Amino acid sequence: MVRHKKKIKGKKKNKLSKSIGRTAITGLFGGMFWSAMGLICYLLNFSIVGPSLLFAPLTFWKWRNEIGGQLIAITGIGVISILIALIYMLLFSKIKSIWFSIGFGLLLWGCVFFLCQPFLNGLPYLTRLDRNTLTTTLCLYALYGLFIGYSISFDFEENSKGSNYSNQ
Repeated sequence: MVRHKKKIKGKKKNKLSKSIGRTAITGLFGGMFWSAMGLICYLLNFSIVGPSLLFAPLTFWKWRNEIGGQLIAITGIGVISILIALIYMLLFSKIKSIWFSIGFGLLLWGCVFFLCQPFLNGLPYLTRLDRNTLTTTLCLYALYGLFIGYSISFDFEENSKGSNYSNQ
């Protein structure tokens, strides 16, 4: 009987580590993909805010708005997104709702454009942003939240059912 309990604990620990790994990959991919979409929107002049906004506090990096700086920012956003995905997994993984996930993305938009605005020198005040930038960034953050939230909730639901869609 004791061996059986140890086996169950080992399986739960293995499922948790797989879930954390999948969440980290989801966060990295989601952050890099949606910030790359943000770069495309920036290059097509749909938005005045590009991924290099991440480096706005570092005023001594003059090359941050060039394409190399934008690509480094995409990578940095991917790393930050891993933390955001892990936080989502810990707090909201049981909630499988499209609207909640979209709301999570919009909450992140609010955090960046309201709370972080004083620290981001390249980000104008909300009242100075044009409609294209507002619409584009709101949509990108909503889609990012939908991607992160629904992917993590789906993974949580699949793991709780006991089905395993991997080859192991």
